[in-house]
Amino acid sequence: MQLLVVGGTGTLGRQVVRRALDQGHAVRCLVRSPRRAAFLKEWGAELVTGDLCKPDSLPPALVGIEAVIDAATARATDSLSVRKVDWDGKVNLIRAVKNAGIDRYIFFSILGAANYPTVPLMDIKACTEQFLMESGLNYTILQLCGFMQGLISQYAIPILDNQSVWMTGETTPTAYMDTQDIAKFAVQALAVPATEKRTFALVGNQAWTGEEIIQLCERLSGRTARIAKIPLGALRFMRQFTRFFQWTYNISDRLAFAEVLASGKALTAPMAETYECFGLDPKETTTLESYLQEYFGRILKKLKELDFEQSKSQGTNKKKKGFFF
Repeated sequence: MQLLVVGGTGTLGRQVVRRALDQGHAVRCLVRSPRRAAFLKEWGAELVTGDLCKPDSLPPALVGIEAVIDAATARATDSLSVRKVDWDGKVNLIRAVKNAGIDRYIFFSILGAANYPTVPLMDIKACTEQFLMESGLNYTILQLCGFMQGLISQYAIPILDNQSVWMTGETTPTAYMDTQDIAKFAVQALAVPATEKRTFALVGNQAWTGEEIIQLCERLSGRTARIAKIPLGALRFMRQFTRFFQWTYNISDRLAFAEVLASGKALTAPMAETYECFGLDPKETTTLESYLQEYFGRILKKLKELDFEQSKSQGTNKKKKGFFF
């Protein structure tokens, strides 16, 4: 199948590209910077320059395409706002896909988005879901709640570096999922007609609180975490402050998401029917324990090798000193 992947350079998008190529699909990626996306071309994907916020750039990218997988989202550091990319841009894309006569559209949303109308990103995702459902396309909406990959910078690296892990008191239990597994569902949806015009929650096998993740990281790394707690009120103040400056709008919108993570309402959902519909085996889905165990095992092994090489180098230098002096 001829696929267009939007957002292919992102944490999730690159896994979608990799999975689609491995499954034998011809993949085209809409990118703003071909240089930044060079690794996708090396994998075998075709690159087409375009921008969701520039409607005229989209039709050429859709020529010959049979299905679209949309993994694009604004980053906190982007110059364009979340609303500009995640709403205006998605409306432009959905309309372009419809006009091009392409029927199939896979969209990544957020679990429970409709429950948080005051949180910009959640409200935009909920509105985009509704717009897509009214578009007439054969859509599949996958509602996510968190990537395991994001836990590395949030918990694992600070613990290994003896830096503080920042938390907002008691955290909401979240069923994180490996982006490779999410990509598996997205690509599989193209082959399963029963997923058309349906919305699915897509979550990991267990919901974890921040405290539980820290305990797991401590056990796997053999190190003790330094925990620093920031009051939710302080984050609210920071959000209001950053709204004063245009270049920090995205940061402000992301800070608003802290309300979701501190709500106490678990971000998880039943998955039995989803696995059955997609024809996938839940036993093949990565658990958080195995994901972090693999990460810490690899990093700790590397650290030991570096320590060994450093000790070996120091020993050689001592021998040379003794010989010459």
